[in-house]
Parts: sequence; C-alpha cells; structure tokens
Amino acid sequence: MSKESIIIFDTTLRDGEQSPGASMNTQEKIQIASQLEKLGVDVIEAGFAAASPGDFDAINKIAQKIKNSTVCSLARALDRDIKSAGEAIAPAPKKRIHTFIATSPIHMEYKLKMKPNEVIAQAVRAVEYAKSFVDDVEFSLEDAGRSDMEFMKEIIDATVSAGAKTINIPDTVGILLPDEVGSRIAELKAFIGDRAIISVHNHNDLGLAVANSLSAINNGARQIECTINGLGERAGNAALEEIVMALKIRQDIFNSVETKINTKEIYPTSRLIASITGIEPQPNKAIVGKNAFAHESGIHQDGVLKNKRTYEIFSPEDIGLDLNNTLVLGKHSGRAAFKDKLEQLGFTLSEDKLNEAFKRFKELADKKKDIYDDDLRALVTSQMTNIQKSWELVALQLMDSTGGVPSAAITIKKSNDSVITDAGIGDGTIDAIFKTIDRITGYQGLLKDYKVKSVSQGKDALANVTVQVQFNDDEPAVIGHGLSVDTMFASAKAYLGALNSYISMEGMLKRRNEGEECNV
Repeated sequence: MSKESIIIFDTTLRDGEQSPGASMNTQEKIQIASQLEKLGVDVIEAGFAAASPGDFDAINKIAQKIKNSTVCSLARALDRDIKSAGEAIAPAPKKRIHTFIATSPIHMEYKLKMKPNEVIAQAVRAVEYAKSFVDDVEFSLEDAGRSDMEFMKEIIDATVSAGAKTINIPDTVGILLPDEVGSRIAELKAFIGDRAIISVHNHNDLGLAVANSLSAINNGARQIECTINGLGERAGNAALEEIVMALKIRQDIFNSVETKINTKEIYPTSRLIASITGIEPQPNKAIVGKNAFAHESGIHQDGVLKNKRTYEIFSPEDIGLDLNNTLVLGKHSGRAAFKDKLEQLGFTLSEDKLNEAFKRFKELADKKKDIYDDDLRALVTSQMTNIQKSWELVALQLMDSTGGVPSAAITIKKSNDSVITDAGIGDGTIDAIFKTIDRITGYQGLLKDYKVKSVSQGKDALANVTVQVQFNDDEPAVIGHGLSVDTMFASAKAYLGALNSYISMEGMLKRRNEGEECNV
C-alpha cells in the first residue's frame, strides 16, 4: 500500500524568530535554511518579506540558494505585502506565497474593523493577486480556532475557487484540545475534498500543539506547520522533531502516512538552531533534550544495559546523536582526516571554508588536548554563521587583585585593519570588558542576557558564551556568540559578535506592525 506524504512546513525562520531574543542575521538564516533543506523539509517559510528590508534581503538570498525545498514568504492580505513576498522569493525554483486574514468574530470586529463579506472579498483579492506571482498559494484563516465553522467554509470555498492550493487552519492562540481539532479538520476535509490540501498550525499555549497536529493528521490534514525545538512566540509552536518521530515510531497508528524528513539530521539541526538563537531546549525536552536518553533510575539503568529497547523506543543514532561524543582528533591530525570527520558530522564546506575551519581547529588543538564531536560542531557552526566583522577581538588582559577594582585591557581590530587598544574598569570583570569595548567602538550596549555553556567535557572544555545586547532603545536586542577555552575571551567575542550583527542590520531592525498582525 502506497503511503500519503505529510508535507512538513517549517516556520522556524518566521514564527520561530518571533521568540523573544531569537532575531537572526541574514547569514545565520541562510545557514539554517540550508540545514532545513538537508533535513528534508518540504516548505521553508523564510520570513515576512514586508516586515523590513532586512527580512526581504534574507528571504531573497535564501531563495537564491535553496533548490529542493519550496521557499515561502508570509504576507498579509494586502497588495504591498504580497508584492514584497513575490519579489523576495522570485529566484527560488520552488516558491510559495502564504497570505492570511483573521476570520474570528473578535478579530474581525476589533482588529480589522471589517464586516464578514468584506473579509471574504479581501481574501479573494489577496489570493488572486498572489497567483500573479506564483502558482503555489496558501491561504490562512488567522484565529481559526475561535472562528465560526460556517463562515470558515464560506471563505475557504471562495479562496479555493480563487486559486489557493493549501488552506491553513491555525490555532493561533493555542486554545483547542485534540478532539476539537480532529472534529473540525474532519468536517473541513469532508467539505473541501480534494480541492485543496488542509494544513494546521498549532500554537503550544496549553502544551497541546503536537497532540493537536497528530489529531489533525488522523482526520485528513496533510500539511503540518511546525518549528525546530518548538520555537515560537509565547509558548511556541508544534515541534517538528516530535511530530516526525511520533509518525515514524507509531506506524501502528499512522501506517498510511510518511514524511520525507531525514531523521538523522534532527539532532544536528536542533543544535544549530540552539547555537544561533541562544535558546536551548529544556533538558527534559522530548527527542532533542539533554536528558532525552538519560537513565538515572537503577531499575531503568539495569533494563537499558540488558536491552536498550526496555526503556528507549528509538535509538539516539536515529536522530543523528552520538552519545559517546566520540573523541576524534588531535593536534597531529591531518586535513584529510579533519574533512572526513566534518562530513560524518554533516558539514560540507567549500575549499576556502574548509581551510579556514582547519586553521581554527589547529589553533584549538594547541590549547585543548582532547577534541570531541561537539567541539567540532561548535567550531564549524560559529564559523559558518559569521557575518562580516566590523570589529574583531585581538587581545584581552584582565586585572582583578583581591579587594581591587576589576579592569580590562583590550585590543580590537577594525575592518580597515587599524588596531585600537584601551583599558577600563567596571563593577565586575564582565562589566569592565563590555564597558571598554563600548568606549573603543563608540557604541553603547545594554546587556539583556548572558549565558555560558560548556560545549563538551573536561576541565579544558570550550566555553560557548551567548549574549543578548540592545544597542538602541527603539530596536530589539541582538544575539552574539563567542567560543573559546577561556570564558572571559569568549564573552568579549560574544559581545563583539552582537555588535557586528547589529551593525550589519542597523536601520533594518524596525518591524512594521510585527506581532499580532503576523501571528498566524
């Protein structure tokens, strides 16, 4: 029996980026999109083109790079949004415009201030205009979870007739229960038939996004909108990895459907997203959490030692995770061995990128005796997400005598190769470092968050520092990453990384009406 394909629509780059503090620069978005394509995602919602010039540019560059997945841009049911979306995704071999309008009584009355017949007319106009740019148009009924069924049928009938190929039924506020989602999708499937694909986009406000998505599949939905690690505003979205693995493991229930996801890329993708956004999955997060394969109970440990299937319903290798965190390379390892190991980890680099990565590996090997898979993942990921550096850390010297005032002497190189050295004091070592960087660069940053994570094991483990810094009161904080065996050096690199990201996006960070108006 042939199986029906469940279309995986990933919105990490659009809805996931709406997580507080998860803004990404263009280079980071391109790297994520490339990994999503490697993962086997069918549709990549690359952003909201009309939100800002920066979003438009990122979507356009992704559209130029991605060949196998469909590249999609979100657009309100407005001509200017749809035009921006169409122009941004134009270079993509496979492209889609995803347009939407609110359909719940509360949204139509208070947000749109429109009558139901006016909403239908605007939705039809939006779909027809989107069809002038692409053949593949998706229409979403924002706040479908609180919309009247008969009105939904009316607007769906009109938009499908206008050319929409996918109809998305989002639970925008995460209020529905699985049986409610199932009954609604079953009724809409009976109404729509084969005229369009039914999609769902479930938010996780009650912790039911994945359960609701699986219920929708059982009742006829054939596209699921989700994010890596369940990222998204408020409580997030349905987690791609949980949905995909549930479909794979529970073939006794879902034996008529399958996805095109390469599950061995799940863990590498999760780690990439966590590294770039600085948002780590909770330790007990299903599938990709740090404790997902940890067994502390004596009874559990005994069972697992005898047969892993006593307590593990799938193996770590199924999602691309090596629990041994294999000790791989050292300072005497050659370039060929290094390249081969990176390919095993899923990285394919150009010659220039490989040479730069190998150089950084050798520098790390001089400082760190044992280098593990996670060290290499962190090293290569940090390189691949680097943007053009306006400022680069050259040297750092700290002084903090007992009872004295912490101070930092810092040398920084500008993009024009000029070198500046200065020193400063602070209320603590980190404060001294950041204040000195501010004085050298002329930018004043407000530290909003600071995290230090050990990349692998051992006393000489790499420190991965993530900071969120706000450089302008009217704009969101940006994220910076720093990697070093020295935590303070990594902190300085992270702060400069945030500054470099800000400079690359300066003037592009203000988002027009972002928030509830692109909350599908």
